[in-house]
Amino acid sequence: MVHFTAEEKAAITSIWDKVDLEKVGGETLGRLLIVYPWTQRFFDKFGNLSSAQAIMGNPRIKAHGKKVLTSLGLAVKNMDNLKETFAHLSELHCDKLHADPENFKLLGNMLVIVLSSYFGKEFTAEAQAAWQKLVVGVATALSHKYH
Repeated sequence: MVHFTAEEKAAITSIWDKVDLEKVGGETLGRLLIVYPWTQRFFDKFGNLSSAQAIMGNPRIKAHGKKVLTSLGLAVKNMDNLKETFAHLSELHCDKLHADPENFKLLGNMLVIVLSSYFGKEFTAEAQAAWQKLVVGVATALSHKYH
């Protein structure tokens, strides 16, 4: 179980309250698919993924990125109960989608990079550490069913 201090929670929520889910979600997922091209195999029904430009402009990637970040909003609201919060999604990704759980970590790291680029100086080292802790906690919760 991950424990968040009041300061970490505040750092996370202060950034989260300003996140444009569609922009940040789409960019995060798009970058994941470009930087780690083997992750594209889970999105073969999403249309053209033949180039970075095609991926970043793909409306289905943007929509799914928004969906992913919407789910991450559950983590922001339930930081003290990530395992239970993501139990259903863990089961879905393990049993039905057969997603590689390592990809959850990669996506989380990509989100931290994208948040840093969007928020600049506001995304302090303390905010980064708190967000990194959150995305690792979410990745662990999503991987729970695999164990």
